[in-house]
Amino acid sequence: MDFRRATENDISAIVRLLENDELGTTRESVEDYAAPDYEEAFEEMEAQTGNQLLLAIENQSVIGCLQLTLIPGLARRGMKRAQIEGVRVDPCYRNHRVGQKLLEHAISIAKLEGAGLVQLTTDKQRVAAHQFYERLGFTASHEGMKLIF
Repeated sequence: MDFRRATENDISAIVRLLENDELGTTRESVEDYAAPDYEEAFEEMEAQTGNQLLLAIENQSVIGCLQLTLIPGLARRGMKRAQIEGVRVDPCYRNHRVGQKLLEHAISIAKLEGAGLVQLTTDKQRVAAHQFYERLGFTASHEGMKLIF
């Protein structure tokens, strides 16, 4: 398995991963009408310093993805944070440590970039995901809140 940064050519494979779970199926779509939205979002991410989509690749196929965003801030004496979002692994590759290795890769990038902590959010319905993140050392130290427009 290899890791690399996503390119525009990977968008449909990434959206398929995002779409391929119980919550994503109601929020994502690889239909043609949605493609410009994803392409525009990807272009904005690429233009923003410290924001990238990381991929796990096996046999030239995208089998996992996550978004890693570095966030400078003043809190904690100016500590830079790393935010991880959109972690997905192809169902055929789950329970093969793909997610673990992908997260470890993202964490190593965050450390190299000077981040002092890594944070992520995960839907309260994703009980297995919570257990997975806890096994990797994450703690549920804060209550997350969202305001969706």
